[in-house]
Amino acid sequence: MGRFLVRRLLFTVFVLFVVSLITFVIFVKLPASDPARRATGKATTEANIEAAREAFGLNRPLYVQYSRFAQGLVPWPGLFLNEDVYYSYANFVPVKEEIFARLPVSATLALGAAITWLMIGIPVGIVSAVRRGTATDRAGMVFALLGVSMPVFWLGYVLLYVFWFRLGWAPPSGIPIGTSVWQAMLQGRFILPWIVVSLTFAAFYARMVRGNLIETMSEDYIRTARAKGLSEQRVIYRHGLRAALTPVVTMFGLDLAGVLAGSFITETIFNLPGIGQYAVASIFRNDFPSVMGVTIFGAFFIAIANLCVDVVYAYVDPRVRFA
Repeated sequence: MGRFLVRRLLFTVFVLFVVSLITFVIFVKLPASDPARRATGKATTEANIEAAREAFGLNRPLYVQYSRFAQGLVPWPGLFLNEDVYYSYANFVPVKEEIFARLPVSATLALGAAITWLMIGIPVGIVSAVRRGTATDRAGMVFALLGVSMPVFWLGYVLLYVFWFRLGWAPPSGIPIGTSVWQAMLQGRFILPWIVVSLTFAAFYARMVRGNLIETMSEDYIRTARAKGLSEQRVIYRHGLRAALTPVVTMFGLDLAGVLAGSFITETIFNLPGIGQYAVASIFRNDFPSVMGVTIFGAFFIAIANLCVDVVYAYVDPRVRFA
């Protein structure tokens, strides 16, 4: 197990290095994304651009520039998203302050949506697999097909139109100034965003659980359990479902990390001041350090989540760590 952890940790470090290198080239070194020219604006002079380039350290050797940039990936006080590189051109506020201030909104959206898609997707997949070929199975697969097919931006506007504008059952989008995340959640302002985010994931989980459970129920040890006289319900839920849900661990960790790193479309549609909305607004105003900060934060979070998922998966399935 120790060797497995070391290998996965080294692979995570390598992935973060590659991500930081690609991000550095795109946002810092490409001619079209000159940070000095972006920071000084269009109405400027060459003298101002050179002064900004010197202030940003862009006149230093390439390895020095990259080391300053890559420090943003180091989870250490004063290094992670350090203020020397990652601060907004728009209001000169450090990017990490903006991200951490918006993190509770994105976390509430991600966790609520994750609980919702698990509560929908897994039961639908189990029922479809147990009642394979019946009307219930076909209804579950129609739900999965619709969930995968409906675009998030379309579904969000449809739900807002029907349940807020027409019926008045749901509160309007956005979180009023002075309202905490907890108060907004109690007011029901996250219900529609949770549904929008969770529907596609629930459809994927339903199809995955159904396929895995059908495959598992044909294994030899399932036939052995039935031959011992165990009830069909116990065979399904104590033996078949346990093995069928193992791949869900991997999917859930990565999906949750991706949603937490930024649900750009959903947060924009419902006007939720989360990390995704911050990234979209930064793109529109060409605030490259903010976009870089969100990219680095998302990459770091997803890489760490992937590492945690691998560790959990190794404990659940010993074949992984001994492979």
